[in-house]
Amino acid sequence: MRRTFIGFSVLAGLFAGSLAGAAPPAAAAELRAGEARVTTVFDHPLPTVPGKSLRGVLVEYGPGGSSPAHRHAASAFITATVIEGAIRSRVNDGPERVYRAGESFVEQPGDHHAVSANASATDTSRLLAVFVVDTEDRALTVPDRP
Repeated sequence: MRRTFIGFSVLAGLFAGSLAGAAPPAAAAELRAGEARVTTVFDHPLPTVPGKSLRGVLVEYGPGGSSPAHRHAASAFITATVIEGAIRSRVNDGPERVYRAGESFVEQPGDHHAVSANASATDTSRLLAVFVVDTEDRALTVPDRP
């Protein structure tokens, strides 16, 4: 299990490293203040772990942008790495924390992501979230009900 986790961490780091210097997708418009954009950047079934997939999601926030409080697919284990700017995050009842470019955090299956936001009111931020998830789970994020 530890070996598998280390392997996923290395893989996530490689994907984050490849995105760190990359410009946003050419067709994508610049984000305005308060906006958020989520883009799937890869989705691969794991051949050695039947029924599981590795999915990468790029989360981009314009200045002051945020996502509503949410949970992820029940099967999802997530490692998230900030690749530009700074992200404010709070998972479950933990403290709110600011993660800067190069820093990572983990979400376990069933965790509640209460805060996910750009820590800056003037700059954009980007985060790569790498999911290990049941292949049949298509909805990766479920916003809290109002």
